[in-house]
Amino acid sequence: MNDTNAAARFDEFRALHRSGAPLVLPNAWDHASAAALVAAGFRAVGTTSLGVAAAAGKPDATGDTRAETLALARGLSRLDAFVSVDIEGGFAHDPAEVGALAAELAALGVVGVNLEDGRPDGSLTELDHQCAVIRAVKATAPALFLNARTDTYWLAGPGGTEETEARVLAYQEAGADGVFVPALQEPTVISALVSTLQVPLNVLYSPAGPAVPELARLGVRRVSTGSLLFRSALHAAVSTARSVAAGTPPATEGLPGYAEAAALADAFTDAGRGGPGA
Repeated sequence: MNDTNAAARFDEFRALHRSGAPLVLPNAWDHASAAALVAAGFRAVGTTSLGVAAAAGKPDATGDTRAETLALARGLSRLDAFVSVDIEGGFAHDPAEVGALAAELAALGVVGVNLEDGRPDGSLTELDHQCAVIRAVKATAPALFLNARTDTYWLAGPGGTEETEARVLAYQEAGADGVFVPALQEPTVISALVSTLQVPLNVLYSPAGPAVPELARLGVRRVSTGSLLFRSALHAAVSTARSVAAGTPPATEGLPGYAEAAALADAFTDAGRGGPGA
Protein backbone atom coordinates (compact mmCIF):
# COMPACT_ATOMS: atom_id res chain seq x y z
CA MET A 1 0.00 0.00 0.00
CA ASN A 2 1.60 3.26 -1.10
CA ASP A 3 1.46 6.57 0.77
CA THR A 4 -1.24 7.97 -1.55
CA ASN A 5 -3.57 5.04 -0.93
CA ALA A 6 -2.86 5.17 2.80
CA ALA A 7 -3.74 8.88 2.95
CA ALA A 8 -6.93 8.24 0.98
CA ARG A 9 -8.01 5.54 3.43
CA PHE A 10 -7.49 7.80 6.46
CA ASP A 11 -9.43 10.57 4.70
CA GLU A 12 -12.29 8.26 3.74
CA PHE A 13 -12.66 6.97 7.30
CA ARG A 14 -12.67 10.55 8.57
CA ALA A 15 -15.36 11.45 6.02
CA LEU A 16 -17.64 8.69 7.34
CA HIS A 17 -18.06 10.83 10.48
CA ARG A 18 -19.09 13.94 8.59
CA SER A 19 -21.87 13.13 6.15
CA GLY A 20 -24.91 10.94 5.76
CA ALA A 21 -26.16 8.68 8.53
CA PRO A 22 -24.11 8.28 11.70
CA LEU A 23 -21.29 5.75 11.41
CA VAL A 24 -22.46 2.62 13.22
CA LEU A 25 -19.22 1.00 14.35
CA PRO A 26 -19.66 -2.61 15.53
CA ASN A 27 -16.94 -3.82 17.87
CA ALA A 28 -15.23 -7.16 17.26
CA TRP A 29 -13.08 -9.18 19.66
CA ASP A 30 -11.29 -11.62 17.34
CA HIS A 31 -10.58 -12.33 13.69
CA ALA A 32 -13.77 -14.27 13.00
CA SER A 33 -16.14 -11.74 14.54
CA ALA A 34 -14.52 -8.89 12.59
CA ALA A 35 -14.55 -10.81 9.31
CA ALA A 36 -18.21 -11.75 9.81
CA LEU A 37 -19.14 -8.11 10.37
CA VAL A 38 -17.27 -7.02 7.26
CA ALA A 39 -18.93 -9.82 5.25
CA ALA A 40 -22.28 -8.53 6.52
CA GLY A 41 -21.58 -5.16 4.91
CA PHE A 42 -19.99 -3.04 7.63
CA ARG A 43 -17.25 -0.91 6.06
CA ALA A 44 -15.64 -0.13 9.41
CA VAL A 45 -15.17 -2.18 12.57
CA GLY A 46 -13.74 -1.38 15.96
CA THR A 47 -12.43 -3.60 18.70
CA THR A 48 -13.82 -4.03 22.21
CA SER A 49 -11.30 -4.06 25.03
CA LEU A 50 -13.59 -6.19 27.20
CA GLY A 51 -13.90 -8.84 24.49
CA VAL A 52 -10.17 -8.86 23.77
CA ALA A 53 -9.30 -9.08 27.46
CA ALA A 54 -11.91 -11.69 28.36
CA ALA A 55 -10.93 -13.87 25.38
CA ALA A 56 -7.35 -13.77 26.69
CA GLY A 57 -8.43 -14.57 30.26
CA LYS A 58 -7.42 -11.14 31.53
CA PRO A 59 -9.32 -8.29 33.25
CA ASP A 60 -10.47 -5.35 31.16
CA ALA A 61 -9.15 -1.77 31.41
CA THR A 62 -6.05 -2.61 33.42
CA GLY A 63 -3.52 -2.00 30.64
CA ASP A 64 -2.55 -5.68 30.54
CA THR A 65 -3.56 -6.53 26.97
CA ARG A 66 -1.13 -4.51 24.88
CA ALA A 67 0.29 -7.62 23.20
CA GLU A 68 -3.13 -9.12 22.48
CA THR A 69 -4.43 -5.81 21.13
CA LEU A 70 -1.45 -5.40 18.80
CA ALA A 71 -1.71 -8.99 17.59
CA LEU A 72 -5.39 -8.55 16.80
CA ALA A 73 -4.77 -5.22 15.07
CA ARG A 74 -2.08 -6.84 12.92
CA GLY A 75 -4.54 -9.49 11.79
CA LEU A 76 -7.47 -7.15 11.25
CA SER A 77 -5.33 -4.83 9.13
CA ARG A 78 -5.52 -7.49 6.42
CA LEU A 79 -9.28 -7.08 6.17
CA ASP A 80 -10.88 -5.11 3.37
CA ALA A 81 -12.27 -2.66 5.92
CA PHE A 82 -11.48 0.34 8.06
CA VAL A 83 -10.26 -0.74 11.49
CA SER A 84 -10.29 1.34 14.67
CA VAL A 85 -8.58 -0.12 17.74
CA ASP A 86 -9.47 0.36 21.41
CA ILE A 87 -6.17 0.99 23.18
CA GLU A 88 -7.73 1.66 26.61
CA GLY A 89 -5.53 4.34 28.22
CA GLY A 90 -2.68 3.73 25.80
CA PHE A 91 -1.01 0.88 27.74
CA ALA A 92 1.51 3.36 29.15
CA HIS A 93 1.67 6.48 31.29
CA ASP A 94 4.37 8.22 29.26
CA PRO A 95 2.80 10.21 26.39
CA ALA A 96 5.76 9.36 24.15
CA GLU A 97 5.13 5.62 24.61
CA VAL A 98 1.46 6.00 23.72
CA GLY A 99 2.46 8.04 20.69
CA ALA A 100 4.84 5.29 19.58
CA LEU A 101 2.05 2.72 19.87
CA ALA A 102 -0.23 4.91 17.77
CA ALA A 103 2.44 5.24 15.10
CA GLU A 104 2.90 1.46 15.07
CA LEU A 105 -0.82 0.91 14.59
CA ALA A 106 -1.01 3.50 11.81
CA ALA A 107 1.87 1.79 10.04
CA LEU A 108 -0.10 -1.47 10.11
CA GLY A 109 -2.99 0.23 8.31
CA VAL A 110 -5.22 0.86 11.33
CA VAL A 111 -7.17 4.08 10.69
CA GLY A 112 -8.27 5.02 14.20
CA VAL A 113 -7.88 4.49 17.94
CA ASN A 114 -10.01 4.98 21.02
CA LEU A 115 -8.10 6.51 23.91
CA GLU A 116 -9.83 6.71 27.29
CA ASP A 117 -9.27 8.81 30.41
CA GLY A 118 -10.77 6.37 32.91
CA ARG A 119 -8.32 4.62 35.24
CA PRO A 120 -8.59 1.19 36.87
CA ASP A 121 -9.17 2.75 40.30
CA GLY A 122 -12.34 4.47 39.08
CA SER A 123 -10.85 7.93 38.79
CA LEU A 124 -10.13 10.04 35.74
CA THR A 125 -6.67 10.78 34.39
CA GLU A 126 -5.55 14.31 35.21
CA LEU A 127 -6.79 16.58 32.43
CA ASP A 128 -3.46 18.18 31.51
CA HIS A 129 -1.78 14.79 31.30
CA GLN A 130 -4.52 13.34 29.09
CA CYS A 131 -4.20 16.31 26.76
CA ALA A 132 -0.45 15.72 26.61
CA VAL A 133 -1.10 12.11 25.59
CA ILE A 134 -3.50 13.24 22.86
CA ARG A 135 -0.95 15.70 21.53
CA ALA A 136 1.71 12.99 21.50
CA VAL A 137 -0.51 10.67 19.48
CA LYS A 138 -1.30 13.37 16.94
CA ALA A 139 2.36 14.34 16.69
CA THR A 140 3.50 10.80 15.86
CA ALA A 141 0.44 9.61 13.88
CA PRO A 142 -1.26 12.76 12.56
CA ALA A 143 -3.49 10.95 10.04
CA LEU A 144 -4.86 8.50 12.64
CA PHE A 145 -8.43 9.27 13.76
CA LEU A 146 -8.06 9.76 17.50
CA ASN A 147 -11.36 9.23 19.26
CA ALA A 148 -10.86 10.69 22.75
CA ARG A 149 -13.09 8.95 25.25
CA THR A 150 -14.07 10.46 28.56
CA ASP A 151 -15.53 8.26 31.29
CA THR A 152 -17.34 11.02 33.16
CA TYR A 153 -20.64 9.14 32.77
CA TRP A 154 -19.18 5.65 32.69
CA LEU A 155 -17.50 5.61 36.11
CA ALA A 156 -19.40 5.86 39.38
CA GLY A 157 -17.20 8.53 40.96
CA PRO A 158 -16.68 11.25 38.35
CA GLY A 159 -19.50 12.67 36.34
CA GLY A 160 -21.66 15.59 35.51
CA THR A 161 -22.38 17.65 32.45
CA GLU A 162 -19.90 20.39 33.32
CA GLU A 163 -16.99 17.96 33.77
CA THR A 164 -17.89 16.22 30.52
CA GLU A 165 -18.03 19.44 28.54
CA ALA A 166 -14.75 20.68 30.00
CA ARG A 167 -12.98 17.47 29.09
CA VAL A 168 -14.28 17.00 25.56
CA LEU A 169 -13.54 20.63 24.69
CA ALA A 170 -10.02 20.26 26.10
CA TYR A 171 -9.49 17.06 24.12
CA GLN A 172 -10.77 18.76 20.98
CA GLU A 173 -8.34 21.63 21.56
CA ALA A 174 -5.49 19.12 22.09
CA GLY A 175 -6.12 17.66 18.63
CA ALA A 176 -8.64 14.84 19.06
CA ASP A 177 -10.52 14.06 15.83
CA GLY A 178 -13.63 12.94 17.70
CA VAL A 179 -14.86 12.55 21.27
CA PHE A 180 -16.61 9.59 22.86
CA VAL A 181 -18.86 9.72 25.93
CA PRO A 182 -20.05 6.20 26.81
CA ALA A 183 -23.14 5.88 29.03
CA LEU A 184 -24.43 9.29 27.88
CA GLN A 185 -28.10 8.74 26.97
CA GLU A 186 -30.03 11.90 27.92
CA PRO A 187 -31.21 13.53 24.64
CA THR A 188 -31.04 17.11 25.91
CA VAL A 189 -27.48 16.64 27.17
CA ILE A 190 -26.42 14.97 23.91
CA SER A 191 -27.89 17.80 21.85
CA ALA A 192 -26.27 20.48 24.01
CA LEU A 193 -22.90 18.75 23.84
CA VAL A 194 -23.09 18.46 20.04
CA SER A 195 -23.73 22.19 19.81
CA THR A 196 -20.50 22.98 21.68
CA LEU A 197 -18.26 20.71 19.59
CA GLN A 198 -16.54 21.08 16.26
CA VAL A 199 -15.53 17.40 16.14
CA PRO A 200 -17.91 14.42 15.83
CA LEU A 201 -19.57 13.05 18.96
CA ASN A 202 -19.53 9.28 19.49
CA VAL A 203 -21.92 7.59 21.91
CA LEU A 204 -22.29 4.00 23.02
CA TYR A 205 -25.46 2.29 21.85
CA SER A 206 -27.67 1.03 24.65
CA PRO A 207 -30.93 -0.93 24.25
CA ALA A 208 -32.27 1.34 27.02
CA GLY A 209 -31.21 4.54 25.28
CA PRO A 210 -32.13 6.37 22.07
CA ALA A 211 -32.16 4.37 18.85
CA VAL A 212 -29.82 5.29 16.01
CA PRO A 213 -32.40 7.45 14.12
CA GLU A 214 -32.96 9.53 17.29
CA LEU A 215 -29.22 9.82 17.90
CA ALA A 216 -28.84 11.04 14.32
CA ARG A 217 -31.50 13.69 14.90
CA LEU A 218 -29.59 14.83 17.99
CA GLY A 219 -26.42 15.28 15.93
CA VAL A 220 -24.45 12.18 16.99
CA ARG A 221 -22.02 11.18 14.24
CA ARG A 222 -20.77 7.81 15.47
CA VAL A 223 -22.48 5.01 17.38
CA SER A 224 -20.42 2.17 18.86
CA THR A 225 -21.71 -1.16 20.10
CA GLY A 226 -18.91 -1.64 22.66
CA SER A 227 -19.02 -5.05 24.31
CA LEU A 228 -22.67 -5.66 23.36
CA LEU A 229 -21.87 -8.03 20.48
CA PHE A 230 -19.37 -9.99 22.56
CA ARG A 231 -21.84 -10.36 25.42
CA SER A 232 -24.59 -11.32 22.96
CA ALA A 233 -22.34 -14.03 21.51
CA LEU A 234 -21.70 -15.42 24.99
CA HIS A 235 -25.43 -15.45 25.69
CA ALA A 236 -26.16 -17.22 22.40
CA ALA A 237 -23.48 -19.84 23.04
CA VAL A 238 -24.77 -20.64 26.53
CA SER A 239 -28.41 -20.67 25.38
CA THR A 240 -27.58 -23.08 22.56
CA ALA A 241 -25.65 -25.39 24.90
CA ARG A 242 -28.55 -25.41 27.36
CA SER A 243 -31.02 -26.23 24.59
CA VAL A 244 -28.88 -29.16 23.45
CA ALA A 245 -28.54 -30.44 27.02
CA ALA A 246 -32.29 -30.12 27.59
CA GLY A 247 -33.16 -31.96 24.40
CA THR A 248 -34.72 -28.87 22.87
CA PRO A 249 -33.75 -27.91 19.31
CA PRO A 250 -31.75 -24.66 19.52
CA ALA A 251 -32.62 -21.66 17.38
CA THR A 252 -30.70 -22.03 14.11
CA GLU A 253 -32.31 -19.42 11.87
CA GLY A 254 -29.53 -17.43 10.22
CA LEU A 255 -26.85 -19.67 11.73
CA PRO A 256 -23.82 -19.90 9.40
CA GLY A 257 -22.86 -23.36 8.27
CA TYR A 258 -19.44 -24.89 8.80
CA ALA A 259 -18.20 -23.91 5.36
CA GLU A 260 -19.45 -20.35 5.73
CA ALA A 261 -17.74 -19.96 9.10
CA ALA A 262 -14.54 -21.56 7.82
CA ALA A 263 -14.53 -19.19 4.85
CA LEU A 264 -14.10 -16.23 7.20
CA ALA A 265 -10.42 -17.15 7.34
CA ASP A 266 -10.18 -16.30 3.64
CA ALA A 267 -10.79 -12.67 4.54
CA PHE A 268 -7.33 -12.60 6.09
CA THR A 269 -5.15 -12.84 3.03
CA ASP A 270 -2.42 -10.61 1.72
CA ALA A 271 -4.64 -9.85 -1.25
CA GLY A 272 -7.06 -8.09 1.07
CA ARG A 273 -4.41 -6.03 2.84
CA GLY A 274 -4.81 -2.29 2.62
CA GLY A 275 -8.55 -1.89 2.92
CA PRO A 276 -10.92 -0.02 0.60
CA GLY A 277 -9.25 1.76 -2.26
CA ALA A 278 -5.87 0.08 -1.74
